[in-house]
Amino acid sequence: MQYAPSPPSIARPGALASANDALWGTYRWMTLGLAVTGVVALGVASSRTILEIILGNRMAFFALLIAQLGLVIGFNSAARRASTAVVAGMFFLYAALTGVTFSVLFLVYTASSIAGVFFVTAGAFAGLSAVGYFTKADLSAIGRFAIFALIGLILASVVNLFLRSSGLQWLLSIVGVLLFGALTAWDTQKLKQIFASGEANANMPLVGALMLYLDFVNMFLFLLRLFGRRRD
Repeated sequence: MQYAPSPPSIARPGALASANDALWGTYRWMTLGLAVTGVVALGVASSRTILEIILGNRMAFFALLIAQLGLVIGFNSAARRASTAVVAGMFFLYAALTGVTFSVLFLVYTASSIAGVFFVTAGAFAGLSAVGYFTKADLSAIGRFAIFALIGLILASVVNLFLRSSGLQWLLSIVGVLLFGALTAWDTQKLKQIFASGEANANMPLVGALMLYLDFVNMFLFLLRLFGRRRD
């Protein structure tokens, strides 16, 4: 599971265009991040040497996870002070590191099922993001509940590392899909409101891109657990 950053709290006016332009910019950054992740994952998966380094050295694998977590934790803080080029570099570095860790998925699942689940995730994400954008209902209560439920999901996932219950994993995967679906709609609505308020700085599209990127990849991982076809 990829862990989401805290909600953004950037409140300085910046040189952003219209709210719609800023939101589309967010989607463009997110799409580029997903492309980087996919290219890196495919490249690493096709290299036996790199895979052996990652899988044969537990410290190297955990170092990757720690580096990802550190980037997420420091991202919002950097976005308030650093240049757009620096923040974009952090975003793409995170996407590339995620691609390295995602390369192991090709050892577990068939490439066709990974591709199929990806397109299902893309369709679900687009629909849920559209709900968040167009709905007049306030989704903040749903979003807050999803955040608390996410904490429970993380704790239950840690417990299941020891229990190794396939039934619990199946249930957690369903809950994960629902949670990140709700977060996708909420985050979209939240970003739309932030951009419309005029209180976002020029790096806010990148902050939003990371939020939506994490919603997407987590939904993808949980759907892959449910519907991915494992290799023989």
